Amino acid sequence: MFVVTLSEQEQRGLAMKLTTLLSNYRPISDSYIIEFFSESLWDTLPVSWQKALGDLTPPQIADLLLDRDIKDRRYPSVWPLSLLALQTAAHALSFPRKAPAGHPQDAGAQMPDEFKSNQSQSSLLGHIFRKHVKPKKQHEIRRLGKLVKESCDQANCNSVVDVGSGQGHLTRFLSFGLGLNVTGIEADPDLVSMATKFDRQLLLTLDKESQRSGLHSEHGPTPRHVVGWVDPKASWDVFVKHLDVTASKIDSDGPITGLYEKKQLSVPPEMKLELNSYQAYAEELRTTCAADTNISDIVSQINTVVSPSGVKSKNHTHTTSEHMCKFSSESPINTLPFIGSEVTIPDVGVDAKGSSNFVLTGLHACGDLSSTLLRHFANCPHVQVITSVACCYMKISTRDNPNPPGVIQPHFSSTSMESHSEYGYPMSDWVRGLPGHQLSYKAREGACHAIEDYLHRLREESGLLRTHCYRAVLETIIRAARPELRRPGVQTVKAAHMLSFSEYARMALPRVGLPADLHFDPVCVEAMLAQQGRVVVYFSLVLLLAPVVETLVLLDRMIFLQERGFQSKLIPLFDAAFSPRNLVLMAIKLTAAQS
Repeated sequence: MFVVTLSEQEQRGLAMKLTTLLSNYRPISDSYIIEFFSESLWDTLPVSWQKALGDLTPPQIADLLLDRDIKDRRYPSVWPLSLLALQTAAHALSFPRKAPAGHPQDAGAQMPDEFKSNQSQSSLLGHIFRKHVKPKKQHEIRRLGKLVKESCDQANCNSVVDVGSGQGHLTRFLSFGLGLNVTGIEADPDLVSMATKFDRQLLLTLDKESQRSGLHSEHGPTPRHVVGWVDPKASWDVFVKHLDVTASKIDSDGPITGLYEKKQLSVPPEMKLELNSYQAYAEELRTTCAADTNISDIVSQINTVVSPSGVKSKNHTHTTSEHMCKFSSESPINTLPFIGSEVTIPDVGVDAKGSSNFVLTGLHACGDLSSTLLRHFANCPHVQVITSVACCYMKISTRDNPNPPGVIQPHFSSTSMESHSEYGYPMSDWVRGLPGHQLSYKAREGACHAIEDYLHRLREESGLLRTHCYRAVLETIIRAARPELRRPGVQTVKAAHMLSFSEYARMALPRVGLPADLHFDPVCVEAMLAQQGRVVVYFSLVLLLAPVVETLVLLDRMIFLQERGFQSKLIPLFDAAFSPRNLVLMAIKLTAAQS
């Protein structure tokens, strides 16, 4: 497996090169492709670049500009040195994204080998962990789960906290499949409810298989699912306290039928206000993020409310006494809100050696959540390992943009939470001190694009390539009708590339409050549509810089850990053509004997 490990000097030198490169080409990385015509983006390129790139076919753009693995490039014309320098530097300075046994960058339509016999079922993952799980997630939880288990063994730790656990797919694999003691934290109560339901289904399946075979069914401990918001402004001790505090004990006298009877929650009057506020917030979270594919990644921490997940089967009895911390009468438990005497906030688990240490993991933890988990790793003595897979870089807070669009702030606060002025980027003192280190919202949003998928579109000359051109033409029509309306959100028009532009416009215009039959000059529109090749080229230049931006964000996090005395490594764990955000940042706190 290829692993990115850099010395302190190498990290700092690379950061300087990245910030210099991005500073020089900021007009490209900060541009919006939908403004290609309205802002005359093509004319902002050097004339020599226009001549070299203007007549390239989509496959040529893929081979000559974007694919870093091409060794023998054959240029149809002499390229200016400045363009060659950008292409070479962007490829050389970006972290490698190819996973072991992964596909080349142009394999966007292919799937990993584990899906050869069945495109929806990984051959390397047990059937009980594939139910309700899409292929991409199957691929991710198997590989990340294995890495987390190896990390636990290396750190001599058996407890894991999975932040942003969603429906609990990774949590179930780590616990039932790999025998780890796992607590999942998720902000959306509905997703936590689904996770608990899927746990019960898994145990019921195991019970049935055990009855059919007559053999004892062995599996790991039942995971615990916690509804919680990991607040970036809260210190690590608040985070751990929410994990450790136990409000009461779940009744252990339930039936052993493989299913746990869900108890009705009794809510004290003084807690109703807090609960109602949280439920209202969770509803807004679901509504606002309805178009997001990773709602579970927008996880963070509030005063915890727990979903009962005490699941019992004939072959495995789970009692809360195995997973509870003891508190004295002076315990802070009485100062934290909780829901009734029938709800338990489980701890992170105690392994066989009695250790309270744990491994922290987050699979595609959104925005500031990933940086918050890294700070908890660096500051909290109980966190021994972190495996961080980031996503949604545009939702990272910065000094210039402390509240980026799409990030919802909780409607409540806690006196136990401490505010600080740290942002999601930059995290390190070194990068913060470099001139030109700033990354705009647009640059960070661009870093989330899937370059492998676009390479496949280019080589196939897919009709999907025209969608950017359609939207850019539409922007000129919108601004002509309403000059004050700039870059309005237009929900995706289904199969837009299969429509004529007139059909596309009729469907898209009402979505921004304009009439479907709004008049536009067809001759002018056709002239713009004829420039689709230039739109594709310009977007490819933006995409060329996307891995550079991602590299700087992740490198900043590595340097942050380095500044605090921790060595880290970056692993391209997933097949990038299948899971674009495939880089895992990993760090382990070594003991004196290990170091």
